Amino acid sequence: MRHPYIFVLLLVTLGFSHSSFSQLSRAQFIKLESALGDQSFFSGHLTGFMLYDLDSQQVLFEKNSQIRFIPASTTKLWTLFASILILQDSTQTLRYVTSGDTIKIWGSGDPSWKYKNFKQPDFQKLLAPYSVVQFSDANQVSPGFGYGWQWDDYYYDYSAERSSFPIYGNLLEVRKVGNQPTVFPLLFQSAIRMTTKPIKELERDFHSNTFAYNPATFLGRERYIPFLTLPDLFVQMAAEETRKRWIYSEERLPAEHRVFRGSSLYPLLKEMMLESDNFIAEQMLFMISDRLFQELDTERAIEYVLKTHLSDLPDQPKWVDGSGLSRHNLFTPRSMMTLFDKIYRILPEDQLYELLPTGGKTGTLKNSYQAATPYIFAKTGTMSNNHSLVGMIKGKSGKMYGLAFMNSNYPYSASTVRKEMEKVLVMVRDML
Repeated sequence: MRHPYIFVLLLVTLGFSHSSFSQLSRAQFIKLESALGDQSFFSGHLTGFMLYDLDSQQVLFEKNSQIRFIPASTTKLWTLFASILILQDSTQTLRYVTSGDTIKIWGSGDPSWKYKNFKQPDFQKLLAPYSVVQFSDANQVSPGFGYGWQWDDYYYDYSAERSSFPIYGNLLEVRKVGNQPTVFPLLFQSAIRMTTKPIKELERDFHSNTFAYNPATFLGRERYIPFLTLPDLFVQMAAEETRKRWIYSEERLPAEHRVFRGSSLYPLLKEMMLESDNFIAEQMLFMISDRLFQELDTERAIEYVLKTHLSDLPDQPKWVDGSGLSRHNLFTPRSMMTLFDKIYRILPEDQLYELLPTGGKTGTLKNSYQAATPYIFAKTGTMSNNHSLVGMIKGKSGKMYGLAFMNSNYPYSASTVRKEMEKVLVMVRDML
């Protein structure tokens, strides 16, 4: 088993040897070249591929590995790497100062409060001695939406807004009762209106927390939709949850203050990776920025990680968010493999397997790459016309190899591309 990351950070290096194909026979090399070549399915769009020996740190096969692709949710591997190095084992929840019966707090980006089934920060204990809670978001530099996010994704749960102190994952829960929606938190119920527009779900206005549904066509299949994050709304919801008086004051964080860290980071990382949770990924970069700079600035956090821990990448990436929602993200397969090799050497083996979706078994790969013996352990990334897979493939010999398989600009469904990828990867599994 590899050593835990805290003992090996200084040992993480990667020197690709592009001339070595010693573990593939000529026949195997030709088969891979044919499977990805000019007469293959992959000739109709841009495809990048790298197969890598994690033990010898040598490239076995590559095709277009120097070309930049839109990574979609494989971007979360970059967020995972940064989180492990900087946050290590705990969330960054809030900063605070006290004065008499008042506690003043600044959120640090922790996404766990009343979100899914995560262990809850003990706010009751922290707030118990105080009758007034003063909240400020003056430390949030980055806006609620990331650079390059699709504007019309604003009412889908995978595009919840980022904020300094989230509650409920910044999502409204919707339940269908008869032909009407009932929502939680209940304070949003009075903001729901009926409409004759031909819509099938409860939809939010773009600019406000007002909602509409058509009783004749309402299906109620969208269980969660994002609400517009506003300071006054947050203090209202926080007051109801804590039974304390909350007020909003846009006050800057003083130099002298205390730090509150809520809980273990690992459950959040696991949800982010297995279920590809965009909201958690974005809040991770907020917490990283807070830990480093005492402000929530995604761009600054990314710049720091690239200049320090990722200065040896073979190709300069364009990395703009934590989740991969942005089409401005651009990574090459060989930079992806460089990053994954670092993760492979930092994380204990059991944690790495728990964090990566497993083909036919867990997470976003539960229904893909099914086999009697799992052979794919990797992060997926999908958005319109782009699909990638980055992680590990287990050969029939039992040996594990690194893999980066990236596709862009195809006119088919993602499932069509995935099926063709599977044919290639079964061949790789069988030859290794």
